[in-house]
Amino acid sequence: MMNMNSRNQYLAALKIEYLIANKKDKGKLLDEAEKRTKLCRKHLMVKLRVNQSLKPKPRKPRKEQYDSQVKAPLAKVWQIFDYPCGTRLETILKDEVDKLRLIGELYCSDQIAEQLKKIAPATIDRKLKHEREVLHLKKNRQPKGNSWLYQVIPVKLINDWDREKIGNCQLDFVLHSGSSAAGEFIHTLDLTEIATGWSEEEALMGRGQFKVEKALNTINSRLPFAIQEIHPDNDAGLINQAIYEWSRRNQVAFSRSRPYQKNDNAFIEQKNWTHVRKVLGYLRYDTEEELVLIASLYRNQLRLYKNYFQPTMKLIKKERIGGKVKRVYDKPKTPYQRLIASDQVKAKTKDKLTKTYQALNPAQLKREIDQSLSQLHQLYQAKHNNQNIEPMKKQTPVLVRNYMIQPNSFRLDD
Repeated sequence: MMNMNSRNQYLAALKIEYLIANKKDKGKLLDEAEKRTKLCRKHLMVKLRVNQSLKPKPRKPRKEQYDSQVKAPLAKVWQIFDYPCGTRLETILKDEVDKLRLIGELYCSDQIAEQLKKIAPATIDRKLKHEREVLHLKKNRQPKGNSWLYQVIPVKLINDWDREKIGNCQLDFVLHSGSSAAGEFIHTLDLTEIATGWSEEEALMGRGQFKVEKALNTINSRLPFAIQEIHPDNDAGLINQAIYEWSRRNQVAFSRSRPYQKNDNAFIEQKNWTHVRKVLGYLRYDTEEELVLIASLYRNQLRLYKNYFQPTMKLIKKERIGGKVKRVYDKPKTPYQRLIASDQVKAKTKDKLTKTYQALNPAQLKREIDQSLSQLHQLYQAKHNNQNIEPMKKQTPVLVRNYMIQPNSFRLDD
């Protein structure tokens, strides 16, 4: 079926032939045009006249109902009520215009006041468009929905876990940014297995998705069990296409926690403190020398010391007695002991773990950890001109405007 543009082109070409044709041929042309354009025959005869234009006459512009006299008091009410959207301001105008006029906050005629009460939300937004641009206000809009991955990956709560099945792991980032998150700095990718408490960490500079995938492969190669499921929070550094494809290639289930609900990741949050913050503190690490030292610590002494010699307690049950909650824990065991006691681990893997355990000296591991941390602290002090900074003290965030408002220091030379 013809649209208006193609129909006008067809009638323009037909008009030349129609005007020079005799009566009989004009009838045939009108029959053909009626068939092609689906227009009424009488209407076609009018459009094919000599002085008749094929283009429709332009409509007269509508008279502006809400002129500049309405815009000024409208902007005043909009400002008083903290710049609401048109839909909300419509209700406010109906309820508050008379009151504002009565108390002397709004000055306008009775006619303008009636117009303010009748104005539609779309007209309000259109009238206030320039004012919004002048004040640099963002347009009120619906928040952006979650991406496709957030809709595909299911949410899992803390009570949904099978805490006896080995291989369910939670993931999280620990940022070593100090007092400023500007630029690139070292991140710790932390992984904790729920049933045994086995934990692995890997250091990486930045948090690009391919760096995270490489770090995840490095951690996976060190684990004495197969990963069955990974469960990060809603961090985009861990929920992205690269990690999702990694889970599919390795046939690993993928779930996530609820936004802003840290307790859904309670197991990994504990390890973030005991295995990362308690060891490295809250300083900013952003050099390659620090990255090499931290990565070596994670891959060697620290993982062996924590997983083979640091017992953990598992919550068995809890019950509320009056205003208190009584918690019952099992006997403290190391992650290594829990793996050895499990019937889900192969005998060959248990033999390998036992040989590693028998070859370890916890006192020597502790000395090597302390030595590495001392070297790391020396690197940090050298980077900051030997300032005496306490690693375990939380850093106060530094804002750019703090530097902007400080007066420039200068000295007058003699």
